[in-house]
Amino acid sequence: MRIAIIAYQGVSPFMLSTPLAVFGEPFLASGHEVMVCGESSRISASGGLIIETAHPLAAAAQADVVILPGWRDAGEAVSPGILRQLRTAHERDAIVVGLCLGAFGLAEAGLLDGRRATTHWARAAELRARYPAVRIDPEAIYVDDGQVVTSAGIAAGLDCCLHLLARVSGIAEANRIARQLVVAPQRGGEQPQLIDRPAPATSAERRVADILERLWATPEQNPSLDELAARAGVSRRSVSRHVRARTGGSLGGWLRRARIARAQDILLRGEKGLERIAVRSGFPDAPSLRKAFRGELGMTPTQWLARQRAG
Repeated sequence: MRIAIIAYQGVSPFMLSTPLAVFGEPFLASGHEVMVCGESSRISASGGLIIETAHPLAAAAQADVVILPGWRDAGEAVSPGILRQLRTAHERDAIVVGLCLGAFGLAEAGLLDGRRATTHWARAAELRARYPAVRIDPEAIYVDDGQVVTSAGIAAGLDCCLHLLARVSGIAEANRIARQLVVAPQRGGEQPQLIDRPAPATSAERRVADILERLWATPEQNPSLDELAARAGVSRRSVSRHVRARTGGSLGGWLRRARIARAQDILLRGEKGLERIAVRSGFPDAPSLRKAFRGELGMTPTQWLARQRAG
């Protein structure tokens, strides 16, 4: 598989490096290719950096995935050469990705008409006004619409690229790379952009954060809010507030995602027996496991595993 990342004058070094970090050495060692394709061989990036690109923009025509990592200004038209590559990629059934303001490029190319998409929350209203045919979801951190994928701003690009890696190489590999990058593997595209997720500041917040980390590692536990409150030395209300601030939702929803992730890892290791897998993942039984998969992923565990093997 070939992945082309488009570099342009004024590109953000962070946005450009995001897909490079996710599709790094392990991905390349598996026989895949990652190309940084520039509008010119020498790119002036933001922050005063100069980047030399090894591939011309035209090389993106050979890629299975074409990524536009942001755009320098939402109010500025994307260059005709980039638009041509995006349209060409779409016509030959490649996956086209717009990270952050890169969604404006995809919309300008006409690739988002009639599709659900997202972008940075601060520019979502502008995207909707300029491209009314696009179904904007201003809260999602990324949207996978099959052949076209968009993400919200900055850090959400990591989540989006990890999701793409899971599509290509499986969820286990995506989780492994997430651990190497020291980012959470559990963020789904439906998680809202605007939640308060500060670094733990007080001792109580640090204790709650540590408890959540241990629960992610051992999701078969089923603690009540009262038990967590006792461990953290705070009230039930404080635990709920800290959990929502760190995860964007309830303790139950976060535990469900943790258990689904554990079940996915077990399934990918080839273990059999949904009843046993359910219990090892923290679900009471196989029907509960199937219900959680359908609710979160829209498919059964068996269907999900078949899709991973096909990918």
